[in-house]
Amino acid sequence: MPVLCPKDRKHTLSESLLEDSLAVQCCPDCKGTWIPAENYETWQNQQPPAAPDPARLSQPLEVDFHQSPYDAKAALCPECSSYLARAKVNWSKPFFVERCPNCGGIWCDRGEWTILERLGLHRTIQVLFTQEWQAKVRHHETLEQERAATIDKLGPDIATQVFALAQLLEDHPNGDFGVAYLMRRFEQ
Repeated sequence: MPVLCPKDRKHTLSESLLEDSLAVQCCPDCKGTWIPAENYETWQNQQPPAAPDPARLSQPLEVDFHQSPYDAKAALCPECSSYLARAKVNWSKPFFVERCPNCGGIWCDRGEWTILERLGLHRTIQVLFTQEWQAKVRHHETLEQERAATIDKLGPDIATQVFALAQLLEDHPNGDFGVAYLMRRFEQ
């Protein structure tokens, strides 16, 4: 029985390879990639251990990526017909990676695997679907927004000095004394 594209359910997926050893199935129309769970786990076990870092999501990448028009569309697993769960990847151009909660297969729309690979997240895709990871990402986003607001309000020169002082105080065993001093200065 042919395996159909989870996004349009019309096109038959064709056999292909990612990473020279990861057997996948690709849609000839939308260029999305279905990664069967068994193939991914076998490939993953052959890779060096990786610890995903949410801070990498804010790094700039030189890559020609255009979010797929199918990214917002719900999809059915091509293997077991369950609805695919979605995990948002909050890179500079956010997108969703999908995974079957039943059989564990993974769907990447066109270009998403390349971004995951460049961010070092391709070897630990299952982590993206955990509450712990999503909480870390939200925390990192909050820090980035706070940093951008500080630069906006103080200008880049003073903001850079504030960030450096904050790091010095954070690393110093009595840094809290310095923070308390500054707070008292601004209470006057």
